[in-house]
Amino acid sequence: MRAATVERKTRETEIFVALEIDGSGDYDIDTGIGFFDHMLEAFAKHAMLDLKVRTEGDLHIDMHHTVEDTGIVIGQAIAKALGDCAGIRRFASAYIPMDETLSRASIDISKRPYLVWRVEFPRDKIGDMDTELFKEWFHALAMNAGLCLHVENLYGTNTHHIIESCFKATARAFRFAAEPDPRAAGATPSTKGVLGG
Repeated sequence: MRAATVERKTRETEIFVALEIDGSGDYDIDTGIGFFDHMLEAFAKHAMLDLKVRTEGDLHIDMHHTVEDTGIVIGQAIAKALGDCAGIRRFASAYIPMDETLSRASIDISKRPYLVWRVEFPRDKIGDMDTELFKEWFHALAMNAGLCLHVENLYGTNTHHIIESCFKATARAFRFAAEPDPRAAGATPSTKGVLGG
């Protein structure tokens, strides 16, 4: 079973994450930020992860630490659950439309983390949440999960749709990339014989 639990406590945040890669998309999420919870729920549902998140952060200051640190811990849990990544497909891309918006995510589960972020938002905020924080979450996720992740909004005008389509595209690409490849017979998906480095 590809599952992991990670806890992280600092003076800024206290976070618990439990996930199962081969889940059914069940989620139980509470970060204290409603819209962020909604995006993590969409991520779990479309990645078919079972995901539990409990984050207590210094929201009296702002939302930055809560969002970034949650990305760190989810990323660490993904890396732990994937282990040596033997037998996975490794690469995947997904295009997700949402009304007038189209976004694309491409993933290489390489253990050589990198983020390309080509997303601009028409608005600076969704409710009380700064839209610039979404790049911080994707960056934290990629760096800690060991993903080479490219996220691009191809077009769109509604900020909510742009954000949500980026989360769903990343989720769907991750789902396919993390799946066992029946033709790989458990082999490491690299000519080097190892991922990373």
